[in-house]
Amino acid sequence: MKMSGIFITVLTLIVSSFCLPGFAQSTKASEKSQQGINFIENDWDLALKNAKENNKLVFLDIYATWCGPCKLLKQYTFSDAKTGDFFNKNFVNVSIDGEKGIGPALARQYSIEGYPTMVVTDSTGKPVLITAGYIPTDVLMQFANEALKRDGRKPAM
Repeated sequence: MKMSGIFITVLTLIVSSFCLPGFAQSTKASEKSQQGINFIENDWDLALKNAKENNKLVFLDIYATWCGPCKLLKQYTFSDAKTGDFFNKNFVNVSIDGEKGIGPALARQYSIEGYPTMVVTDSTGKPVLITAGYIPTDVLMQFANEALKRDGRKPAM
């Protein structure tokens, strides 16, 4: 009996030493993703409704699951804390899979020829500014400021 108790204790310590570092890393990764742009996922109608209620423009990220540059945008550009803070204050952000649900209709509506494509619209869905391809945070911030300027808005800091 004593031997099995010691065995379980040692086994628990060994398993914990391997599992806890991974747990700490996954926690840090989820914290990082929460620092970036907060997206409504695949709900265009909700994004338009929130934009109207909050008097904001909509930032639409339309992507494909197989798209490498789309994945890079999510990993590097959209996860940046400073960029996220700016977008979360100034836009209603929505991410739509261009090949599922409402995605194909939006791709036709905005004449999207490739992924990723980012569109800023007003609360009715009227386009303000469109760009495509992977862009780093500084270029995304320029894009956002230009969209706000074209719509006659001053960015909330």
